[in-house]
Amino acid sequence: MSKDENKTAAAPETPVRGPEEPNPMDAWRWPIAMIFLGLFALIGFIITIKTGEEATTAVKDGITQSIDTVADAAVEAAGRFTKGQITHSFTSAIPSMSPGGNQLEVAKLHTTETFTRTDTKTTMWDLVYLGTTTSEIKVPVTYRYLISLNGPWSLDVKGHTCVVIAPDFHPAMPPAIHTDRMEKRSDRGWARLNESEQMEDLQKSITPTLEMYAGDVPHKNMIREQCRMAVAEFVKNWLLEEDQWRTDRFHSIKVIFQNEAEEHAPEQFAPVLEIEN
Repeated sequence: MSKDENKTAAAPETPVRGPEEPNPMDAWRWPIAMIFLGLFALIGFIITIKTGEEATTAVKDGITQSIDTVADAAVEAAGRFTKGQITHSFTSAIPSMSPGGNQLEVAKLHTTETFTRTDTKTTMWDLVYLGTTTSEIKVPVTYRYLISLNGPWSLDVKGHTCVVIAPDFHPAMPPAIHTDRMEKRSDRGWARLNESEQMEDLQKSITPTLEMYAGDVPHKNMIREQCRMAVAEFVKNWLLEEDQWRTDRFHSIKVIFQNEAEEHAPEQFAPVLEIEN
């Protein structure tokens, strides 16, 4: 046998590999993945529950806080409309109710005033009659009446009635004279030439006379109830803004002026405004 044949015979044979054996971890791959998915789901569920509990707690706290706030506001409102406090509450609100000034117009009176002046002249120890000059002026007038919002207001609580002691009303000066509708008339005696002078003097006296008329008792009595109603409406509007004009709170208003309160008890006055049932 040759050397080459001996080498060939002596070389070891290469083993033939069979099929690869499976990896033992492959069997656990999906179970492990499912376990991790379950853990993630559990963690998410726990976080959701915790967040929900916190949100529920926050909502509950918010509702509780809102209820407390409403309750506190109700208590505060009730306190502001009790005896001893209601006057302060009203006077504090006046600037916002009447931002245009410190006077509340409560009435207007439209009327026509007549002014007459006569002058009789005689001579010769009243034996000779020289005639009478008569001058007359008719003029439409508007009187306006005001109440000071800075005056001594007083409000009281009588059950469901708000009793208002208001400052006295006063006329605005001067009264408005409508000269475009003024009527003049003069008659002079047979020996008199003074009608123009007399008419001029009469016209000059109109304004001071009207100012006196505006403040006298007859004129003020003509508009007293109109003034009373205007004050009641003013107070009612304030109660409406404060949600106090209702059947379970204030449902009637009495208005008494300062000069009336000095002579009469509140029980002698009937309500000016009442809620109709």
